[in-house]
Amino acid sequence: MASVPVLSVNNLEVVYDDVVLVLRGLSLDVPDGAIVALLGANGAGKTTLLRAVTGLLVAHRGKITKGSVRVAGDDLTSADPADVVRRGVAQVMEGRRIFAEMSVEDNLRAGAHSRKRSEYREHVTRVFDLFPVLAQRRRGTAGYLSGGEQQMLAIGRALMASPRLLLLDEPSLGLAPRLVEQVRDIVVQINGQGTSVLLVEQNAVMALSIASYGYVLEVGKVVRDGLSADLLDDEDIREFYLGATPDAGRRSFAEVKSYRRKKRWSA
Repeated sequence: MASVPVLSVNNLEVVYDDVVLVLRGLSLDVPDGAIVALLGANGAGKTTLLRAVTGLLVAHRGKITKGSVRVAGDDLTSADPADVVRRGVAQVMEGRRIFAEMSVEDNLRAGAHSRKRSEYREHVTRVFDLFPVLAQRRRGTAGYLSGGEQQMLAIGRALMASPRLLLLDEPSLGLAPRLVEQVRDIVVQINGQGTSVLLVEQNAVMALSIASYGYVLEVGKVVRDGLSADLLDDEDIREFYLGATPDAGRRSFAEVKSYRRKKRWSA
């Protein structure tokens, strides 16, 4: 008997301001213990999906009009954000969103608000083992950390809730290549400790190199999904994300596929 996915999104539709349809019948699963990559250009609907999972749509004048969100089999489609965290879901938002004027340790304490006070030492020890630099700067002001260190703090703060599922929204954005590799290795390590991961990324090669399965999102719909190895070998995906097709960055994934088909036909 197959295990229940830690996250199951089924036929989801989301609108903003009651008129703007952003997600259109989107379905995806994150198996328990897996890393799943969600790829897509800006505006594809990736962040909206994460808001739907975490209950944050209302804060952005959005709502689910169709479909469901289940975490470990429990229906959380209409759950409030605090309940979602208590059910074992934590998110690292795009842009880090740390509390810049607070200390590193106070940021971590904020992440542990849903846990018992007696569990704090265990969770902070885990974070400091993953990110020794945060242990060294625990009393320092978070806003003075480098960009890479702030990303570590954002991930560490999410881990303080001891999540079963970690949602990462563009964790490599704005980081130097060396730091991107470091973030990649940290995600693998977190997953190895038993936390499932939904990795939202534009860096397709990085994401698919560590994920077991991937989805490609465009205009609120899944246009391609499959095993990560198969997606990495897909020439359409490689040309779209690596820019091998002329003006790939300004074309949609569907347009890149059409361009390549025409190129083959004319050869």
